[in-house]
Amino acid sequence: MSESRTTVAGVAVATGHHIAGDWVDSTATFEDRSPLDWDVVLARVSRGGPAEATRAVDAALAAFPAWSALGAEGRAPYLRRLADLIDRDVARLAAVECLDMAMLEDSLRERVIARGARNFRAYADLALGYQPRRWDSQGTHNTVLRMPAGPTVVITPWNAPFMLATWKCAPALAAGNTVVLKPAEWSPLSAALLMDLADEAGLPPGVLNLVQGYGDEAGAALVGDVRVRRISFTGSPETGRAIGRVAADHLVPFTAELGGKGPLIVLDDADLDAAARSAVRMYDDAGQVCLAGTRLLVQESVRDAFVERVRASAAALVPGDSRLPTTTLSPLIHPEHLARVEGFVARAREAGDRVVFGGARWRPDGLWYEPTLIEPHANDAEIVQREVFGPVLTLQSFADDAEAVALGNSTPYGLSAIVYTSSRERADALGAALRAGTIWVNTFLVRDLTAPFGGVGISGLGREGGDYALDFYSDLKTYQVREGSTHG
Repeated sequence: MSESRTTVAGVAVATGHHIAGDWVDSTATFEDRSPLDWDVVLARVSRGGPAEATRAVDAALAAFPAWSALGAEGRAPYLRRLADLIDRDVARLAAVECLDMAMLEDSLRERVIARGARNFRAYADLALGYQPRRWDSQGTHNTVLRMPAGPTVVITPWNAPFMLATWKCAPALAAGNTVVLKPAEWSPLSAALLMDLADEAGLPPGVLNLVQGYGDEAGAALVGDVRVRRISFTGSPETGRAIGRVAADHLVPFTAELGGKGPLIVLDDADLDAAARSAVRMYDDAGQVCLAGTRLLVQESVRDAFVERVRASAAALVPGDSRLPTTTLSPLIHPEHLARVEGFVARAREAGDRVVFGGARWRPDGLWYEPTLIEPHANDAEIVQREVFGPVLTLQSFADDAEAVALGNSTPYGLSAIVYTSSRERADALGAALRAGTIWVNTFLVRDLTAPFGGVGISGLGREGGDYALDFYSDLKTYQVREGSTHG
């Protein structure tokens, strides 16, 4: 048992696994590099596998009885202390995560990292405020009770890794489960800082564990452990299907958020300036946002005016070092992902799709890609139907609201949709007809933590958020009592 640390942005970051309250290093490691400068190796991180996965589940299983027995009242102080520590360390967390995955540091500091503290406080409060269903029936008093489910595996993606780890771990812990977290290998560092804060908050050993490594090694070993009673995953549909097959074999409840290809629908009565500003927001974090409205669907009569507004705003974006306040366009996460985005655009050109603007690297020696808008030759074009997860939007026009709905629902995804209109009647009609887990009208990315979150189609299954998450991380039972009688 040992503890290795490296210094990133002036912060000492552990590079091992966190199991049963101890830092544990593996002999094998993998390199973690910064998207801001690919020549920089930020850390050599322990590369876990079946042995570390088994130890982590052992620890979670051992800690589960005492943690679950605390009840919501006993667990809430731990979660609130953890939230306070996140608030204290926002600047440190943002500095490390900026170097690790290259989101704009100002965004991380001002809204993204702080959301982690909100997650822990919100779920502590929701667990305490749970009102079980109670009713009388056939001479009995009935109550629906939540039972903590057991050891939980949480697998998070490389975009916004700290916030998404807290989004999943907070309800699992609040519900009384113990957790093993496996972050993405492309952005593993902020998960280690979360473990430090959990220790400082006094979480008992084994309640929150960390296993670093690759998905097909550490991740596969974790989801394949028959003792695991819940699995929560965010990532690609391909990996989600693989995890789902294992979960089905073990009869383990599984929730998955698997990306999106959301429409941003602009009706002819919309505020075009506001709609164009929203469209350009889809380039935030280099387009690496699952909820982004990447398909611009614009009513024919306002198409040209809208496109010119988007073109002008996109041209004003400033690529550069994500640590600088003047930068508004960050790089992509990894050379492999840059190559993937370039492949989508190259194939679109070959298929006859028109590049309205962008369509190239910002410079040859980095991971920045120009904000890009593509007008496809047909709705079944690959660039329309598959998630690019980069700064690439598509442009299509429609004649009327019915066609807007048809285009909006025409991909296999269904995570989110955005509608711009000045008519509440038209908004309500489109909102009812569009198939998506979240629909915004005249706004984007406003998140109420009590609302359900998830997708339809290949965007995923299950719902997180609010009581929906606490129900997922619990087993429910009906408790029936007949007063004043010993007879059944």
